[in-house]
Amino acid sequence: MARWTQPLVQPLARIADLALPPRCPGCSAITPADHRFCAACWTSLRFLGPPWCAACHAPFDHDRGEGARCAACIADPPPHDGIRAAVAYGEVARAVALKLKYSGRLACAATMARAMTRLMPGEAELLVPVPLHRWRLWSRGFNQAALIAASLSRTHAVPLAPGLLRRTRATPVLRNLGARARAKAVAGAFALAPDARAALAGRTVVLVDDVHTSGATANACARLLKRGGAREVILLCWARVLEGGEGAD
Repeated sequence: MARWTQPLVQPLARIADLALPPRCPGCSAITPADHRFCAACWTSLRFLGPPWCAACHAPFDHDRGEGARCAACIADPPPHDGIRAAVAYGEVARAVALKLKYSGRLACAATMARAMTRLMPGEAELLVPVPLHRWRLWSRGFNQAALIAASLSRTHAVPLAPGLLRRTRATPVLRNLGARARAKAVAGAFALAPDARAALAGRTVVLVDDVHTSGATANACARLLKRGGAREVILLCWARVLEGGEGAD
């Protein structure tokens, strides 16, 4: 059976590749392989990494020395242990995020995870996706953060705990709110699962999301995870809105 099946599978695979060729996650132009950006989209992405603030990991334009912090973190230290974002939020990063979130292009979750993997903390012991409220999960059909976290878990063999953190109260869309209003909107909106403390005790937790905007959601989740016993909480995301940059949807 296998002797006859193999010659048939290869031509069918070639036909499928011609009919449905790989597309750029940003603009949908044909590319050589899945999850690859075309040259124009690739060069327009701003990849983030050190040198950065020792507290929040906001990028610096030059190396300020070990332990240097940005002015915002000096004035108000964050409750988390850094935000690691693969790229700065911009036109292409936005297109990929929206295709996943609102167009159901689930393969974009793997695209994001592939870009995020270089920033995965080596000390990571648990992956926790930022949760959706059950009504939003029901209407969308999936949690984009959970899909990204699942891809990272497979690549790095770090346990995934999708139900450990829960959103118990629906919150309004935050994009049109100021920083103070965002923080107020998410206050008390999250809770830990009953058995969360045993899973969190003394562990380094990677909180996974698609886009980091003001930090209201990440801060609320980080505080709760640390109260639950986590030693460190590091946010890992696809894109980060930088000061003076384009705002997220």
